[in-house]
Amino acid sequence: MRIRHWQDVASLLVGVWLVVSPFALGFTGAATWITLVLGLSVIVFALEGFVIPSYLEEWAEILIGLALLVVPWTVGYEPESAAVSSMVSGILVIVFAIWELMTDREFITWWHDRWHHPAS
Repeated sequence: MRIRHWQDVASLLVGVWLVVSPFALGFTGAATWITLVLGLSVIVFALEGFVIPSYLEEWAEILIGLALLVVPWTVGYEPESAAVSSMVSGILVIVFAIWELMTDREFITWWHDRWHHPAS
């Protein structure tokens, strides 16, 4: 297990915060379970980045980040701290994933070959 990108460690820490936040901030109900599941998902994909490094887990993290941004409005998180935590965590997960994609040589090579040298 080798850490190739610091963004995976940062995402892992955000995932741990998401798992701990329902208890630290004292929210209950659907917000608790959704936050726990999304937090565990972030942790799994961050760990996958350590074990099997590829750029594919970043796309999953972007989707999870988008879910973290949208779910407070669709479910109606109470208290407000639950919604703020979810939205800030979602933004961080998205930023770290995009940042990693933009600095990953494998992804940059694929992107360049895909768009600058299309298959004939």
